[in-house]
Amino acid sequence: MSGSTTETSVKASDARLISNFLEMMSAERGARRNTLAAYERDLKAYAVRLAAAHVNFCSAQADDVRAYLNHLNVQGMASATVARRLSAVRQLHRFLYAEGLAKTNPTTVIEGPLLKRPLPKVLSHAQVDSLLKAARDQVDTSKGRDSVRSARTYCLVELLYASGLRVSELVSLTVQTVLADDRLLTITGKGGRERLVPLSGAARAAIKDYLRICRKHGAAPGETSSWLFPSHGRAGHLTRQQFGLDLKQLAVCAGLDSEKVSPHVLRHAFASHLLAGGADLRAVQQMLGHADISTTQIYTHVLDERLKAIVEDYHPLSSA
Repeated sequence: MSGSTTETSVKASDARLISNFLEMMSAERGARRNTLAAYERDLKAYAVRLAAAHVNFCSAQADDVRAYLNHLNVQGMASATVARRLSAVRQLHRFLYAEGLAKTNPTTVIEGPLLKRPLPKVLSHAQVDSLLKAARDQVDTSKGRDSVRSARTYCLVELLYASGLRVSELVSLTVQTVLADDRLLTITGKGGRERLVPLSGAARAAIKDYLRICRKHGAAPGETSSWLFPSHGRAGHLTRQQFGLDLKQLAVCAGLDSEKVSPHVLRHAFASHLLAGGADLRAVQQMLGHADISTTQIYTHVLDERLKAIVEDYHPLSSA
């Protein structure tokens, strides 16, 4: 059978169960549109493989789940992709069992692929300084409407490095959010969880300069749009993709490798630099909006690797 995952390839009963599961994820767990779309794709792919074996969600056994995982491995999928798909399958079967729609949960005895979590890529303090200096220089040299875009980029970079926001949280900031309190941002992150993120003096100054330059050129956010970084696109605010492109262009101006600079890399830099400076792991977890502290602990491994490199490079006995 073809690997198609179109709705016509999925049994009607399973399609309804996927819909019910997604409704639950949205209503009870606050899953966002992109997350729901990913679940839907993964679960339809699973349903197609089950249908090929004349099995549905409610009758699936552990061997059926193993056969699906083996199919993914045969296709050469990366371990991380297999683990993501298995996570979706686990959550679906847990939902079906909890709702009394299936007699068993076949995934309770399934082991996932072993994953070696890659260390996050980060920028050094000097590299971040170069990026900020290049952004500031562009603000100082830009003229007319170009100065609005330069001020926006500088404001975004300062805010990102000062707060560690996810790029989706950053570009969708509202004017009300940043003006409500000039010391803290109230951010609604994944799963609808709220957290408070402190603002540095440099970030506050960048916001003030950006708004001043916008007003000067008749493009003040808050007057015609509620977004801090408005755009003419469908979302109404600057897209993640556009900011990513702007950041790579800025990296080139700063003399950095643009392939190694992205909004997420700046978020990593925020976290690793805080921990290197002695910040409490729990505090960094809260600012990043991680539900599980194990996600935040990955940054301690970055520091461990740097310490090892320093010892190997400079300790007199390292080459003995």
